[in-house]
This record gives sequence, structure tokens and C-alpha cells, in this order.
Amino acid sequence: MDKYGLIGYPLGHSFSRRFFTEKFTREGIDATYDNYEIPDARMILDVVRDNPELRGLNCTIPHKQAILPLLDWFSTEAREIGAVNVIRIRRDMNARIRLEGFNTDVIGFAESIKPLLSSEHRNALVLGTGGASRAVCYALSRLGLRWTYVSRSRHEGMLTYDDLTPDTMQTYQVVVNCSPAGMYPHVDEAPRLPYEAMGRHHLLYDLVYNPEETLFMKLGAQQGAVVKNGLEMLHLQALASWEIWNGRSKDFTF
Repeated sequence: MDKYGLIGYPLGHSFSRRFFTEKFTREGIDATYDNYEIPDARMILDVVRDNPELRGLNCTIPHKQAILPLLDWFSTEAREIGAVNVIRIRRDMNARIRLEGFNTDVIGFAESIKPLLSSEHRNALVLGTGGASRAVCYALSRLGLRWTYVSRSRHEGMLTYDDLTPDTMQTYQVVVNCSPAGMYPHVDEAPRLPYEAMGRHHLLYDLVYNPEETLFMKLGAQQGAVVKNGLEMLHLQALASWEIWNGRSKDFTF
């Protein structure tokens, strides 16, 4: 029986395990999906060695970047983004192992936000500078948008939340929240933005999907902005993982 899984630390609630277990049951696929909670990315080598049926892994925090030196090959997106969330495992006749890295976050985000974009969406604010934001920025660039990071502390080339004035919001029509602000159980939190300056020409995309409507989305919608959460992105990146594990190298075409 083929095995797949998720590496990260810590691993509490796992969307991936539930998603793939339900997929395998629904489609009659003879496979299992397990969580491998490893505090050190280097422990992936033990996981792969101890599970010879393992064909692929998803990778989540804090290992998306730390895993890179341990891989034998990267997709174009993974190399340029500098982060991996999918690993394909190949074994030859002599049981030698080859680990290949991909980034399906960029695929999921791009395919999810693209139908919402119009010609007036030219500039984007990306809230947060973690691993997921790298994929978001890569996708925005490939979709033709200019983007700027927003960070809590001041760094060269970035804005801080104190810099975001009503005039700023007229320049940036797209806002993507890559921070955990508003994620359950902190549902009363939202990124500190001048929401009153937003309108129907703004698009607010939240990578958070629990709750279904975050306060960030709610405040934007009250001003007439288009809003969307990250659930579809999550589904799309998971489906792209499955394609990769089954031999379809997924260098995404924009």
C-alpha cells in the first residue's frame, strides 16, 4: 500500500490528513496518509528510510525552507521562491532515494485569486513576511501585479502598518493577508488597516480559512470590497500535490 504524509512541527489539526484520507476513501485509492511530527527538518531522512512505501510528503512550518539543503532537485517555483511544501520521493532498483521539491502554494493561490482580478488591480500589499508570503509574491508578480510587503517592524523596501494611510489604500487595490491575524481562536483580531478608505475596487484575500469569514474580510466587505478566504487555495494546492506525486511535474503556467 502506498503511503503519503505531512511533515512539520508541531502538527495539531491537519487539513492535509483529513483531505487525503477522504479522497482515498471516496475514490477507492489503496493508500494511507499520516502525520510525521518532526522538530528537525533533517529527520525527514529517517522518515523516508523507515517507510519504504512512502511516495510523497507535504511540508509545513517550520520546515519549508530548512528542508531545501536535503533535497536533490527543485521545481522552478520552489527554487525561485526559496520554499518547498511538496516532496516527491523516488526510489531506484537499488533502493537509492531521490527527494524532489515543489511549491504548490503558488499554484493554489494563483488559480484561486486569478478569477477575481481585473485591469484596475495593479498593486498589492502583502501582509506578513513568512514562508507563505513568498509564494504569494511570486504568484502576484507572474500575474502582472506589483507588490509590497507590510511588516510589523521597519525593513528596507517594506511598509509598516503605521505607513498605511487612506491615501496608501488608493494606490494598493489588492491586499493579501499572509499573517495569522484573525485565525481561530483569535477571531476578534484583524490586521491594522484603514478599512474605511476601501471600496468596491479593492480585493481582500485572506490565507486564513478558519473562521470562514475573518474579521479582516468582514471589515473589507462592509466597505464594498471583494473578499475571499484561503480554503480554495488549500484545496487546489493539495490537488496539485497529488498530481506531482503521481508523476506530473507541476511547473505552473500563468
